[in-house]
Amino acid sequence: MRILRKYCGFYIFNFYANLSDLEKFMGKKKEDFLSDELLLNIVAVSEKAGKAIMDIYSQNDSEITYKNDNSPLTLADMAAHKLILDQLKMITPQIPALSEESKNISYDERKTWKTFWLVDPLDGTKEFIKGNGEFTVNIALIDRGAVILGVVHAPALEITYFAAKGKGAFKKVNNGGMKTFDIHVLDYQSQSEKLKIVCSRSHGSEMLERLLKNIGNADYVSMGSSLKLCLIAEGKAHLYPRLGPTMEWDTAAAQCIVESAGGAITDLNKNALRYNKPNLLNPYFMAYGAPSFPWWRFMNNINYKEEKQ
Repeated sequence: MRILRKYCGFYIFNFYANLSDLEKFMGKKKEDFLSDELLLNIVAVSEKAGKAIMDIYSQNDSEITYKNDNSPLTLADMAAHKLILDQLKMITPQIPALSEESKNISYDERKTWKTFWLVDPLDGTKEFIKGNGEFTVNIALIDRGAVILGVVHAPALEITYFAAKGKGAFKKVNNGGMKTFDIHVLDYQSQSEKLKIVCSRSHGSEMLERLLKNIGNADYVSMGSSLKLCLIAEGKAHLYPRLGPTMEWDTAAAQCIVESAGGAITDLNKNALRYNKPNLLNPYFMAYGAPSFPWWRFMNNINYKEEKQ
C-alpha cells in the first residue's frame, strides 16, 4: 500500500507498507530538527535514487568515463547525484549539500557551513561496473564536524541501513516483504567464534596484509562500498581496518550507523573521524564494535605513510 505523507513541506509517495512500524522502532524522543520525519524522508530519497540507479544498472550498458583521479564515473552516478540534491533542496532549502560529484566547492565557502548534507550518490562504482550488487547510496547530515544522521541504501540488495543521533540504528530488508529491526555491534569478548574482519573487495594494501598477519587467526569477509562498515554496525564482523585512502563522503553515513549501533570509527589515534576538513581525504581508520578488539596492539611493526591529495 502506498502512503501519501507530507514531510517538511512537500509530498512523498513512499512505499513503506509498514511505516508505522518504522516510527514505532525509532520512537518519538523529542521534537527537534533531527526528527523521525526527517530521517524517514532521507530514507525515501535514498531509495528513489536507488531506483534511478537500478534503471541504468538493469540495462547493462552504462556509459563509463573517468575523473581526474582515474576513478570511474557512470551515468548512474550523475542521475543519482541530481535526484538527491534536488530532493534535499526541497526538504531543507536552508542546508547546503556537498556531493562527490560537486566536490569542487572551495573550503573558503564550506568553512562557513555549520550544518550540511554530505552525499555519495553511488558508492562502489567499481562494484556497480562489475555487476556484483555491492554498491550503495550514502546520505549523511553533518553538524559542526560530526555526523548526526546517516542512510546507506543498497538498491540491488534491497537493504537500507539508517540512523540518527540519539535514535538508534536500523536495518530494513525486503525478504518476501518489508521488515525493519534495530541493529547492534558485536562484543568480541563474548563470542566463542573467531574474530571476524571485514576487508575491501576492491582495495588492498601491503600495510593491511602486515596487520592481518600480525593478528593471525581470524575469519575474513570481503565486501564492497560502505556495506563493509554496515557489517560492523549489524554485528556480522568485529573489525574493519582501512589502511588506504577514502574520502569523507565514503564514510559519513555509515559512521552514524556504526556509532548509533554502539561501535566506533576512529583514526589510528582513536579519534572519531571528523568532517568538512580543508582536505576532504580521510585519515586511515578502524571501525569496530564494543568493547573493541584491541587492534592497536598489532600496529607496532607497521610503518605507514598516509596518502595526501
